[in-house]
Amino acid sequence: MNHRKKAGLLSALLLTSVCFFSFSGTVEAEKRLHDQIANSGATQVHHDRATSNESKAGIRDRIDALLHPEKQKPQAHHEKTEYELLPVDLDNGNILGGPMATEEQCVTYLLKLNPSPDISVTPQELVSYYYEEATKEGVRPDVAFAQALHETGNFSYGGTVTPDQNNYCGLGTTSATVQGGYFPSAQIGVRAHIQHLLAYATTRTPSSEIVDPRYTMVRDIYGSMTLPLWIDLNGRWAVPGNTYGQRIMNIFQQILEEPVKG
Repeated sequence: MNHRKKAGLLSALLLTSVCFFSFSGTVEAEKRLHDQIANSGATQVHHDRATSNESKAGIRDRIDALLHPEKQKPQAHHEKTEYELLPVDLDNGNILGGPMATEEQCVTYLLKLNPSPDISVTPQELVSYYYEEATKEGVRPDVAFAQALHETGNFSYGGTVTPDQNNYCGLGTTSATVQGGYFPSAQIGVRAHIQHLLAYATTRTPSSEIVDPRYTMVRDIYGSMTLPLWIDLNGRWAVPGNTYGQRIMNIFQQILEEPVKG
């Protein structure tokens, strides 16, 4: 790509970014705030700096993708993950654990609500990534997928996060003018989501290389403290989010109502 074309692409991207930050605040009535700790000035300073760095990193990633498309790797070949399906227990509100719903139930539920989800892979592939990444880390994949459905509006978006970010959990989206994390593939986006859940639920470090840009921040804030339940994310993953965990569990229960294919 010649220098003049690169400069033109760079100018267009920067202009788009400026326009987005200027007007996106009118799109969403409510601001979303992730990883907040009340009454902590030090944490707020840390949060503000992290948000600024993530915003700049996201723009750099998008510029690099335009100028160097050869760096963008195709989706890796995916092999089916082995896991044991657990008996249904609606009283189990843990973040960690195994699946109760099948991958087919997750896909069927999604396509029933949104026959054309705006994602970079097939629905079957995306769900399989959740089962692979979550099973590897000991996180419940079906409930994590339910959270992704809640966060993305069943992958129809329409808010601050855009489909090309491969950001399925609003990771780093701290206001209507901060888009948050930008991931190079669907699987890496899923991995970041699972690692962020892991950061809350346990002190155990992820088995894969950390791709969640806010993992260390969450662990630094909570130290030895963990938040093992989905309802523990109320007011933390999203603000005010007073019933955030309950909404995710409600979606999960609806997934379980889908027929199981024999």
